[in-house]
Amino acid sequence: MPPQDSFETDVIPTSAGDLAIGFLGHASLRFTFAGKEIYVDPFSRLADYSRLPKADVILVTHDHADHFDPQAIAAVRSERTQVALPAACAGKFSGGIVIRNGDVRTIGGFPIEAVPAYNLVHKRENGRPFHIPGEGNGYILTFGDKRIYAAGDTENIPEMKNLRGIDCAFLPVNVPYTMTPEMAADAAKAFRPRILYPYHFSDTNLSRLTKLLKNEKGIEIRIRKMA
Repeated sequence: MPPQDSFETDVIPTSAGDLAIGFLGHASLRFTFAGKEIYVDPFSRLADYSRLPKADVILVTHDHADHFDPQAIAAVRSERTQVALPAACAGKFSGGIVIRNGDVRTIGGFPIEAVPAYNLVHKRENGRPFHIPGEGNGYILTFGDKRIYAAGDTENIPEMKNLRGIDCAFLPVNVPYTMTPEMAADAAKAFRPRILYPYHFSDTNLSRLTKLLKNEKGIEIRIRKMA
């Protein structure tokens, strides 16, 4: 596993101080702000979470094993940690806060909005979507005057296209489970995040996404180690 200090980090200035974004890999993120630690989808294969700072807040997007990993949660959890997760995860986890699509909560002192995350096009052989409407969340977190969107596993759904005022967006580009580069570009053109981070992209060729958005002024694409 990578040592604690080897993960890439970006710093985003906000009206209430700097936000540090740690790119742990896959769909796992770490936000450090105002002395607090927020993790999204901690996953044991990516890091030794027992060596990372304990969480104030943990957000789980859905119940797939590479997003909902009780072992990783336990390693980074402490008595003060609040864990927010969808109802589909609640039966497999004790002490979490169930948060559903459309909920707006203050958790650990941070405003957090749960938005839908699901498939419309990509489905299993039996016709069932890889991600079912209503079962998973994306999250919008507010840090000072900045709004950060971690989309979870989703396609370019109508609810996403209606978002506004997003400063940084993490969009999955993982064919066939989430979005194609064309879908991600379509979503970005609709809600126009100031910074777009593709994540959870496996071996998808991101040069196609970069080409599709090269003439979109006001959208900066930043590619980090999030395969």
